[in-house]
Amino acid sequence: MPDELVHLEMTNAIATITLDSPHNRNALSAALVVQLRAHLDSAGRDPNARAVVLTHSGPTFCSGADLSEMIHGDPAVSTRNMFGVMQAIVDAPKPVLARLTGSARAGGIGLVGACDIALASPDVTFAFTEVRLGLAPAMISLTTRTRLSERSASRYYLTGETFDATEAVRIGLLTEVVADMDGALARYLDALRQGSPQGLEATKSISTAPLRGLLASDGEAMIELSARLFASEEAAEGMRAFRERRTPRAR
Repeated sequence: MPDELVHLEMTNAIATITLDSPHNRNALSAALVVQLRAHLDSAGRDPNARAVVLTHSGPTFCSGADLSEMIHGDPAVSTRNMFGVMQAIVDAPKPVLARLTGSARAGGIGLVGACDIALASPDVTFAFTEVRLGLAPAMISLTTRTRLSERSASRYYLTGETFDATEAVRIGLLTEVVADMDGALARYLDALRQGSPQGLEATKSISTAPLRGLLASDGEAMIELSARLFASEEAAEGMRAFRERRTPRAR
């Protein structure tokens, strides 16, 4: 279907969810987020699924928020939708694995942080770019603060600099850098297939306890902060400048 931006496929007890909106680098548009949330819910309810793989088409895993929608739409709705999809990954009763062969930026990193296991190819890069647009990594701090060391979070949140997959493993964002993605993914999935549904769900509940606690305690505050920053003139100019590939006007 031409308007299907996210695909779900069940094979050998694994639900694979593919972000397929390469025209905007798999940006988190309203339509993509709604479809992703629906597929996550469907996979979570499927008694035949042992695990979920979240992957992508094209050279970018996810570029973050759809800036055209943020400029012209209601940022309060978009930020709440983003919170909902991250929470859906964390609360899913099945393990969710991120499979990255392309870069992740901003909100895309929030999805990676929400996943239980995250694998990336050696050439994948990451950046918390919000600070350069007059924003903050408010929403995605909820799924990355418990993954990263405090020093690493301060550095990459504040500088917005790009870092590679090896560094992402070192600071706790990724599980592993893999040259043979298909082979490595098969190894993880074979291990998960050996787990019982009850065992996997209970164990995931234990491992995600810090993430779920942060979503519950700080979620509303981060939703409000993100919406307020996106609605500011400084952020609007930052987003316009980014889309127009120019330097923002004096702040």
